[in-house]
Amino acid sequence: MRAMGLDLGTRTLGISLSDITETIASSYMTLRFPDSEYDTLLPKIKELVETQNVGYIVLGFPKNMNNTVGDRAEATILFEQKLKEYLNIDVILQDERLSTVEATHYLLEADLSRKKRKNKVDHVAANIILQTYLDKKKGIEHERRKNDI
Repeated sequence: MRAMGLDLGTRTLGISLSDITETIASSYMTLRFPDSEYDTLLPKIKELVETQNVGYIVLGFPKNMNNTVGDRAEATILFEQKLKEYLNIDVILQDERLSTVEATHYLLEADLSRKKRKNKVDHVAANIILQTYLDKKKGIEHERRKNDI
């Protein structure tokens, strides 16, 4: 099984996938959709979940810098619920504060043009969200195994 990372915007959805060991996340693609019409994404996500053998989804949760939940986070919670109902798999919210800033920084370091950065930033942000979750999960598993010894 693999994990899927999602970075939900108002008109784009960045997607990343893990390897089958759930160790390494890789950028996959960006879907574009009409402004805030999230339901249009569900069939494509379902297709990817089935064809890529995805066991669960890690959805970026855009909390405010002061740790409060704003309008974007509320929209994400609604999308999380729709995903769970439509796909019948686990959807995990992962704090994504500054993931897009970090993704943009990586792409600037790679010396990509503004146009290329715009086309890649969302799935690179999804990659950061998923990799952060996978690292956290592995750390928890590593600590549990260490304590069992």
